[in-house]
Amino acid sequence: MIKVLIIEDEIPARKKIKRLLEELSTPNQVLAEIDTVDTAISFLKNNTVDLIFSDIELLDGNAFDTNGIAYLLKPFSKERFQKAWDKFLLLRNTEDVMIERIAKLMGQNFSTKAYKKRFTIRLHQGIYFLDTEKITFFEASDGVLFAYDILGKKHVLSESTLKEIEEQLEPSDFFRINRSELICKKYVEKIERYNKNSLAVKLQGHQEYLKTSQTMTAAFRSWIED
Repeated sequence: MIKVLIIEDEIPARKKIKRLLEELSTPNQVLAEIDTVDTAISFLKNNTVDLIFSDIELLDGNAFDTNGIAYLLKPFSKERFQKAWDKFLLLRNTEDVMIERIAKLMGQNFSTKAYKKRFTIRLHQGIYFLDTEKITFFEASDGVLFAYDILGKKHVLSESTLKEIEEQLEPSDFFRINRSELICKKYVEKIERYNKNSLAVKLQGHQEYLKTSQTMTAAFRSWIED
């Protein structure tokens, strides 16, 4: 049942709208017939309607609507009225479908993004794979990308940029501490202060400390402590 409010100060116009509503195949109900802006405001504070037929100029002010569907210029025809009604139904149905879809999505358990589980290592002898969970950190050096495993072994990767690798990894597990190094949280063994705005990070299987850039230190602190 579509709930309708008529805001019109001309009685003949109100009667015509009611008659045309009664001739529609879609069930509807006129909740009220109002002839002033003040009365309309009071009514809408306590009532919910689906559609309003409103004159633009009333005796006590302007009732121009901000979400108008169509203008029915007086004297309007039945065909023009039907066209406006059909437009309302189309918009209403579209909105209902969208609400239904959103509600359905909200009720679902969203699947998490599929992050990369292993990297392909290509050698002259053939191809082998390195599991992501065994990588302690990634390094970009002179245009070449490397992955270091838990034994400290260095592997050449086929990816073109460190950014490309970063986008394939779980953000809670890997963090880019500077422009050229991307580390894994679970392999962080020790953190020391390097200077005023940088930290030195010791990773399992790697003797040298890695340094956070000044711009990434604060974000790194937040990430490592999460």
